[in-house]
Parts: sequence; structure tokens; C-alpha cells
Amino acid sequence: MDGGNDPDTQAADYFDGRSARVHRVLLHIVAGSLRISGDGVELHVPLAELKWPERTRHGVRMLHLRDGGSLHSRDGAAWDAWSARAAGRRDSMVVRAQQHWRWALASLVAIALLVGAGYRWGLPAAARAVVAALPPSADATLGDAALAALDEREFVGPSTLDANRQRAIRQSFADAAERLPADTATPWHLEFRQGLRVGANAFALPGGTIVVTDELVERVNGDHDMIVGVLGHELGHLRHRHGMRMLVQAGIVGAAAGALYGDFSSLLALVPTWVAQASYSRDAEREADADSVRLLRANGISPAVMARFFAAMRQKRSGDHESSPSVPDLLLASHPADAERTAFFERAAAGR
Repeated sequence: MDGGNDPDTQAADYFDGRSARVHRVLLHIVAGSLRISGDGVELHVPLAELKWPERTRHGVRMLHLRDGGSLHSRDGAAWDAWSARAAGRRDSMVVRAQQHWRWALASLVAIALLVGAGYRWGLPAAARAVVAALPPSADATLGDAALAALDEREFVGPSTLDANRQRAIRQSFADAAERLPADTATPWHLEFRQGLRVGANAFALPGGTIVVTDELVERVNGDHDMIVGVLGHELGHLRHRHGMRMLVQAGIVGAAAGALYGDFSSLLALVPTWVAQASYSRDAEREADADSVRLLRANGISPAVMARFFAAMRQKRSGDHESSPSVPDLLLASHPADAERTAFFERAAAGR
């Protein structure tokens, strides 16, 4: 059965929704209704009761009826022409975009930009809001657990630094921190450890603990100005609660990636977490560097001391031919490049 020469008639297969039997029928729009006739079928269905699925570029065309029946046509071109002419059907903008590769490409680019904006600005904002709602006791609990885990797994070990040197460094930093404005005051507690697997390092843990390794003290020859600058950086991490923010961000990204890929343990699900964390930890480092500059200036120490610190670290590593094993601040992703940070402190020393 076909539509003959009548441009307002379209041949189709009719399924009544109750059996698998196919009925060859003709479709005709008459006075606001769809007439379905042929092969023992005679129906009149109001146009308002028809459900037209979105058109695809290829494949069978379909039309759903309210009673569960449906109409199928394999002649897509003829069906599209008939539905547009007789039924006044027009593709939506979404359908037209789907049929055009340029629109599809533009949509993919827009989605990528939205996801990127969410990673860059939306996720940090969400993490800040979540952390602001968490009590400080949550930081302390997490920080204590983290330090215990570092000790237990022998990332660090008991300090061998002379008790008098430890006391002098604590006092030097305490005196420096007291000169900060009252509105930036942040509780802190200094712990010394031997850097068994982290080398010359210092890092802040949620809750107020700052860990300094013996190797870092030795590498700067006990220079108190340098150590104050380094600890000022770590104090900045504590003031901004970077540790908790990074962990919240990691949890949000990991949960979203796991939900998207359906497997929380898969490598694919972990990739977005690592990418996001690397970016955000660099931002955290920059904030903490600014706090270091604030502390140094409050104590009349030139920020150039931190440029010398990076130079001393590089020179010592080069001379010892070390592989520089280290755990970055917050035990998360990497610092900005030394060159970038050195330039920042040099500009601060020059008053820029």
C-alpha cells in the first residue's frame, strides 16, 4: 500500500500496542484529526493526542498514539515531507542543531567551557561554603589522624634536632606571628620530624599543626629569617583552611567522576580529581605565599629571603644529586614552579 499521488497521504505500518501484528495503512490529515485507514483499521485520532518523537538523521520515523499504538515509516524523506506539509510539523532548534555538525561541535565546546568554569570557579566556591559550615574541631581531628598516619607509615620519624634549636625556632616564629594583625591571628602548633621519605620539607595539616623536617632546617643552615618565611607560608595555609578545602574539593570531584563513569575505583574516574587538585593547590600556594610576605614585612624582613631560600634549596639538591623526594604542602598536588614563586617574592621585595 502506498500513498499514490496524493501529497497529503503517507503510507505507514500500524501497531496497535497489543500484538506484534503489523497493519499497512495510509495516513491522512482531515479536519484536525489523523485518519488511519487500511488492512482492517479505521481510526480518527485528534492531532492533539499525537506524540511526535524528535527526528533523527537516519532510522525509522515513528508516531505514538495515546492508546499505546504507534505508526512506523522507513521512508524518512517522504515522512518528513508529509509531516511538515500536512501536519505543519517543524523541527525544534535542538533537533536542527543535532542534525548539523557545526552546531554539534559548538555544543561540545560550550559544554567543555561550562565544565571548565565549574572546575575553576564553581568547585572552589562550593568547597569554601562547605568548609565554612564545618566546625574547627573537624580540622583538628583530621590533622591529628594525618600526622599519626605519617608517623605510622614512616614518611617521617622522630626528630634528631637538638632540643635547644627546636625551642629557638619555635620562639622565633612565635615572636614573628605576634606581630601580625589581630584579625589574621591563626592557632598553630609546630612539630619537628625527621624527613625519612619527604626530605627537606614543611607542610601544614588541618587543625593547626605545622610540620618542619630536620633536613629543611639543616639545608638552610638554621637561618631563622628563611624559616620564618617558610612557616609564614604554612600559617597562610592554616588561616585559609586550605587542607580542608582541598579534601572537600577532592571528595566532590571524585564523587561526580565516579557517578559519571560508574566505577569509583577506575583510573578514568580518578583523572579529573588529580587534574582539579593540581590546579587548586597551585592557587592555594599563591595565597599562602602572600601570607608569607605579610608576615615577613610585619617583622621587617625582606621577602627576598624567600628567593634566597629557593636558590639554596636548588643549589643543595644539585650538589647532592638528589632525586628530591618530597610531599608537597597539604600532602596534595604540586607547588607552582620555583621560578614563578621566586619572581613573586622578588617583586614583593621591590615593593611591587
